[in-house]
Amino acid sequence: MDLAEFLRDFGLILLTLMGVALLLSLLLLLIVWRQVKRIHIPPDATFGETLLLTPLLVVLMIDLLDFALDFLAAPFSWIILDRLGLKALRGVSMVESLIPFTQAIPTMTLAWIWVRLFPGTVG
Repeated sequence: MDLAEFLRDFGLILLTLMGVALLLSLLLLLIVWRQVKRIHIPPDATFGETLLLTPLLVVLMIDLLDFALDFLAAPFSWIILDRLGLKALRGVSMVESLIPFTQAIPTMTLAWIWVRLFPGTVG
């Protein structure tokens, strides 16, 4: 296998994975919309407090969207989190979306797990 063939195969696999991630994130958005509307998050809640009240599917959806759309996910994540009433999560999602080569790292999911394991460490 030469380099051109390898790069073509790698690109096709990556595009396929990104497409699947986009479809999953859109499906999760429909599910999440119903879940989040049932919870009450205070308007002055911090990032950690918001994550404690946020269902896991929300952070999975944001991470999948970030993987699928790379840096283009930033405005979509901002709008989705704003409409869901999760304003405290917007900044972290935005920064993570704009940092190159971090899309494969599920940052929001890792933060969600961290907040549950160590509740007083994130503001």
